[in-house]
Amino acid sequence: MVYVISKDGRSLMPTARHGKVKHLLRQGRAKVVQVKPFTIQLNYDTGNYTQDITLGIDAGYENIGFSAVTESRELISGEVKMLEGQKGRLLERKRYRRIRRGRKRHRQCRFLNRKASKPAGWLAPSIRHKLDTHERLVQKLKRVLPVTDVIVEVAAFDIQKIKDPDINGVEYQQGEQLGSWNLREYVLHRDGHKCQNPNCPNPSKNPILRTHHLIYRENGGTDTPSNEITLCTVCHTPSNHQKGKFLFDWQLNPPKLNGFKPETFMTSVHWQMTERLDAGHTFGYITKNRRIGLGLEKTHCNDAFCITGGETQARAEPIYYVQRRRNNRSLEKFYDAKYLDIRTKGSVSGKALFNGRTTRNKNGNGPNLRLFRGHKLLKGRRNIRRQRYFYQPGDTVIYDGEKRVVVGVVTNGAAVKLDNGKCPSPKKLTPYRFAKGLCAII
Repeated sequence: MVYVISKDGRSLMPTARHGKVKHLLRQGRAKVVQVKPFTIQLNYDTGNYTQDITLGIDAGYENIGFSAVTESRELISGEVKMLEGQKGRLLERKRYRRIRRGRKRHRQCRFLNRKASKPAGWLAPSIRHKLDTHERLVQKLKRVLPVTDVIVEVAAFDIQKIKDPDINGVEYQQGEQLGSWNLREYVLHRDGHKCQNPNCPNPSKNPILRTHHLIYRENGGTDTPSNEITLCTVCHTPSNHQKGKFLFDWQLNPPKLNGFKPETFMTSVHWQMTERLDAGHTFGYITKNRRIGLGLEKTHCNDAFCITGGETQARAEPIYYVQRRRNNRSLEKFYDAKYLDIRTKGSVSGKALFNGRTTRNKNGNGPNLRLFRGHKLLKGRRNIRRQRYFYQPGDTVIYDGEKRVVVGVVTNGAAVKLDNGKCPSPKKLTPYRFAKGLCAII
């Protein structure tokens, strides 16, 4: 599939006529905009006929699935691996800022300049970063496809549906089992898709899970989430329901159930996402019901295909993206010293064998691990970056006719370390793609 952009920058319908695209490029009537997905821009005026395209987004905390379909086929699909460690980088920046401010002896006091309350819609920077990534992805897809509708999966289950089973709507009229799927998905998600029996004898790595009523329905137990728990098929047997078994005893002494604070917080983020993208919404239990009905395996791009309402359309080859850091403004790096661990006779960092003190309260401190430090194997050092090199980690270059990924720069920029272990001179490399933002895995 080749994606097409008009002369004035509008996205047009993609084409599978690769021969025509080849002739347009040879005649200079089109130019290549990006390689993956392969996109061209026309150099002549053309019409703007388009079809209705529905874009489905499987929103997530670490991964995003996307799929765009028409009535006849799937135009694009794929997954995005979002950037990790954003919270740690923000904390590091906070520490540097406090140290820098502490060195200003005559700086005016700033401890009373905070606002009384957060503005409406405020999000923590680490969460806002993920929300911005979703919006950036949708904008990236709209630049190559004339998307007409966007649907986002806002949560795995519908809390309003659980509170009010009689709620009306088209989504709740798609089968008799959708209500039970919603509650079941809530319980499984709350329990981490794991059997909650602490003495579970099931050896399977992928056990079949069931939802169990803590108070039996014959004894007046309800179908509320507080009365259901996740068990595997080995534990959820008729014999364990009998008197004297652990399921029968759970009616009087039920186990403690997990909370849902993180999931509820992510739900509020997803609702903000639908407002910023002007998109419709659906729920995970509906997506799962459709995916099982179509016989598709559990992947983010398959979930996005089901979110769009896809059924018999011809599928597209998935494109996998990874989000990379755009800039690293830290000028100093610290490399810890290495010591001999007298317990294992191995090399460990000095931070691993510290004195255990973390708070002023002695009772809250850990054991003193400095006692296990042997002789120093490697001296620690500080590295000050004095220049920014042309090639950065993650960039793709051409070396000896092959595509290679840059690992780092060595010997003060005189050589570039590649993923095959070689360290050629930068003069022998040809840049292919710089890894910044959302990068397709080639």
